[in-house]
Amino acid sequence: MSDDDGRPAQPVLAVVGRPNVGKSTLVNRILGRREAVVQDVPGVTRDRVAYDALWNGRRFTLLDTGGWVPDAKGMQAAISAQAETAMRTADAILLVVDGQVGSTTVDEAAARTLRRSDRPVLLAATKVDDERGMGEIPALWRLGLGEPYPVSGLHGRGSGDLLDAVLDVLPESPRDDVDLEGGPRRVALVGKPNVGKSSLLNQLTGEDRAVVDSTAGTTTDPVDSFVEIDGETWQLVDTAGLRRKVNQASGMEYYASLRTKAAIEAAEVTVLLLDASEPIAEQDLRVATQVAEAGRALVLAMNKWDLVDEDRRYAMKRELERALVRFPWVERVNISARTGRAVQKLAPAMRTALDNWDRRVPTGQLNQWLADVVAATPPPVRGGKQPKILYATQAQNRPPTFVLFTSGFLEAGYRRFLERKLRETFPLTGTPVQINVRVREKRVRGKR
Repeated sequence: MSDDDGRPAQPVLAVVGRPNVGKSTLVNRILGRREAVVQDVPGVTRDRVAYDALWNGRRFTLLDTGGWVPDAKGMQAAISAQAETAMRTADAILLVVDGQVGSTTVDEAAARTLRRSDRPVLLAATKVDDERGMGEIPALWRLGLGEPYPVSGLHGRGSGDLLDAVLDVLPESPRDDVDLEGGPRRVALVGKPNVGKSSLLNQLTGEDRAVVDSTAGTTTDPVDSFVEIDGETWQLVDTAGLRRKVNQASGMEYYASLRTKAAIEAAEVTVLLLDASEPIAEQDLRVATQVAEAGRALVLAMNKWDLVDEDRRYAMKRELERALVRFPWVERVNISARTGRAVQKLAPAMRTALDNWDRRVPTGQLNQWLADVVAATPPPVRGGKQPKILYATQAQNRPPTFVLFTSGFLEAGYRRFLERKLRETFPLTGTPVQINVRVREKRVRGKR
């Protein structure tokens, strides 16, 4: 069993517990680097996040989860569902409790659930920075999960003993049905100020929507609203976070651009909101370029469509043809965030874009397509020689990335032609496509 990159698949340790017990701080300690977002506010980690970990020469996957609360409602229900999925898909589970507080009724309920699990379960008590913090530890035996391991995520105290115990219970390889995929798809909602992002968010999180959370995220991990759109839960990556007072306009623009870039990179699909009543700005095109360069799916939402008359619609169509000449693959939806017009069309557009972003083209189909295209339109001659395209394969998806093995260099114009033909044959609307060329080195025979 191996991952896509050829490495052996790793066993999975899920870190679970109620909110604000120090799970992410402990995760960072185990990793030896600051990966998980740590903030002195309960509930910053709202989704499952997988990290590669290494201890005593053994690699394993560390699954950090949101705070787990049994029978939770609203936002907490989504977090609990993530944690329960982590428990089902992990090879071992680490329950984290607050060593300064001792066990709570929530910890006891979690322990009851975990005692029924067929996975090995370990118990860690965090925030035990020295001997004075050991007072509550003996009472944790009553949780019925065996020996509690007192640790300090902040200082590292006891983390080595805990990790030794983790390696003792983790199998050498993961169970066959472990699956780290799943969970809500991540969507970045971006656009210029006053374009209607807040109005759209209000439409999506209206009374008839299952709003789970709308807490501002952080600079490093700008997650964050779980909303139900068209019967499916989506995770909106929040670009309105990082509300800092910056005196200079350039400073505000700088932070805004950082937020947008971070949101795009944290998301799987970006919804770029444009004001249909105004000409497309250079700033909008820069964002579209950022999305394409980050290799993310893209949906264009033309907002304020209810304010646009027939003349403006015609002008807008011409503007889009000129401005988006580099992005003919973008999914487009005309909406009104204020009235709610056609907002329900966003989810199908996002699903189409994500399906195509995930798409894999079978190698046989790809090479049959290539043979037909090259037979009809061979590559242009370069330096007196015509390069041959020997073979093609899809190296990866998210976004679809294709590698062409050739006998010579392919002109940029011919690559663009191939991408256009590729999109005509295979459903790739809404996703960027990357075409890489590998020129086969000529073998030079040496003299004997």
